[in-house]
Order: sequence, then C-alpha cells, then structure tokens
Amino acid sequence: MALSIGIAGLPNVGKSTLLNALSHAGAEASNYPFCTIDQNVGVATVPDPDLKRLEELLSPEEVEPTTIRFVDIAGLVEGASRGEGLGNKFLGHIRDVDVILHVVRCFEDENVAHSTGAPDPVRDVDVVETEFLLADLETAEGGLERAKKAAKGGKAGKEREVVFSHAVEALKKGVPIRSLELSEREKETLYEVRFLTAKQCLYLANTGEDDPTGRGSLAAALAETKGAEKVVPVSVRIEEEVSELAPDEQSLFLQELGLEDTALDLVVTACYKLLDLITFYTIANDKLHAWQLRRGGTAAEAAGKVHSDMEKGFIRAEVMALGDLISHGSRHALHDHGLIGTAGRDYVVQDKDILQFHFKT
Repeated sequence: MALSIGIAGLPNVGKSTLLNALSHAGAEASNYPFCTIDQNVGVATVPDPDLKRLEELLSPEEVEPTTIRFVDIAGLVEGASRGEGLGNKFLGHIRDVDVILHVVRCFEDENVAHSTGAPDPVRDVDVVETEFLLADLETAEGGLERAKKAAKGGKAGKEREVVFSHAVEALKKGVPIRSLELSEREKETLYEVRFLTAKQCLYLANTGEDDPTGRGSLAAALAETKGAEKVVPVSVRIEEEVSELAPDEQSLFLQELGLEDTALDLVVTACYKLLDLITFYTIANDKLHAWQLRRGGTAAEAAGKVHSDMEKGFIRAEVMALGDLISHGSRHALHDHGLIGTAGRDYVVQDKDILQFHFKT
C-alpha cells in the first residue's frame, strides 16, 4: 500500500496548487478561501535513481516504482471541530493518512487573500493544531465513556479506561497523542482509534518567489517554533512552474534559482526520515518492484508488503545488496562470487536490499 500524506492547513494557503504540482491531480486552485470543498487525491511516483540503475542491470520486462498518495482536504478554520467553515467531516479525511503535511503560508502578498487577515505562521499553525486537539478530545471522551461501561465486564475494559483517561487528560492540556509515553499495548489501543494528533506532522513553509529557500522572517519563525528538521521550505508558485517543465528542463530551472531538489524530492526525503522508512526491491516473474518498509522491519514483514499470504507462508528470502550488484554488474556474477545470501523470516531488511521470496501457499 502506498504511503499516504494528508495535506492540511488554513484555507487559501496553497494546498491545492501544491497537490497539482506534486502529482498533477488537476485539483481546482483559486485565490479565495474554500476553493476546495471536498478532498482531492493525487498519486506521485517516488523519485528513485537506484531503481533506474537496477532496471539497467537486471533488464526486467516491467518496473513498478513506489508511490505516494496525497490527500488534500478543505481548509480548516477556527471552530472546524465544532462544524465551522466546511465542517468537522473534513477532519475525517486525514484520519487514514500516515503523515500530515501541514502547509503554512510564509509570504506577504496583498493580492492573495488570507483567512485571518495577514499571515502569521506560528498563530496559523496553532489554529489548525488546536482543531486537531479538540477533535481528538471529543473522540477520546467518547472512547472513555465506552471504556467505562466495558470496565464493568472485566480487566480488558479497565485497561482501556485507564489509557483513554490518560489520553483525555493529555489532550485537555494541549498535549498531542504522539507525545505520550505509552506501552506497546497502550499504543495499539489508542492508535486503532486513528487520532489526528497521533500522526507525525511535517510543515511545508509556502514561501514567496523571492525566498525559495525559506530564509525570510516568516519561514524562520516557523522553523524556530517547530524545529528546522520538520519544516520544508517550498515556493509553491515556483514549484507549479517547475512541474510544467520537461524533466531535463526542471533541473536547469532549479539550478538557475539556486535550488537542488523539487518539492516532491524534499517532501519524500523528509517523510521517509520522519517515519523512518527504507526502500527495498523485489524481482520476480521478470518484474522489478520497489517497496516501502519501516526501518528494522523483517524479511517476513517485507514479504507481507507484497502479499499477506507471502508473510504467512514465508520460507526464506534470497538477498542481494544494491552495492554488490552495481559493483559486479549482474545477478549471475553475484552468484559466482557467493554474494546472494539466504535469509530467514527474522532477517532485518537493509535499505536498498533486493529480495526474492520463497513461500508456501
């Protein structure tokens, strides 16, 4: 299943334009609040130069890269959790995503309307995140009431009551679920509810065309508040222009602006780091496929990414290292040098491993 990123933020901060630039989704984007009135979805291919190198070395008939699914929801305003603006239902559209990409306007332009009058990144982020907290508090209080009833029936219900009480107390203090110290069992209990504040969050500072690297005061204030490692500066207007160019022209255009990567490159790199993901490859039936996996994941879990039956019936995996394959040039050469390993279900998959699974149905 593709990595899923929910694009959130105040109205008219560039979310739909960003979605179009990242995935060519064709979402309506205009200079007025609430242009988006429902969720828009786009899918983008994850940039992966190593996949291209593998294609050249292995010559498969078919190549399938990893993808990212972007979900752009309607702009959130103060009171969204109570139905203000376009209503609480739009918060539900990002309950299923893996990470939230919070777009924050970090430029001044009197010709571009702002829902609160003028951009203030720190305040604007607080408005949206307060709505996340309030929506989660309502969910947690409902869960707590149900847990109290279940507690009368035994130990499991009492355990749920304790953990939901903890969640309600934290949310009332403005503490997101992801910041709580929880046991694995408690995480399973709370995370199955799909709390918004349980999700990791990345901030995209939408900068002006004159500040594509985000060195201006507005983007700097956001980075200082949220941490520079969680803020990706991007001029969405520039990115929109870049996305309309041919691939070879994109690099030239970016270089002229003093930029090295597209917004997609920056977002993918930041999300993989935030979620601690790696890439592994499979080669089977003359098809080369790239996959995402959490760092530390096992060979059996990797097989499950391909198909659940492969994880259940896992026997072993043949493993090739990308560096070895590039050095020796072919699978046959790796075999001759004894560089194709055999791994059991508990083998910890390494970034860029090439795997071939053996399993029973």
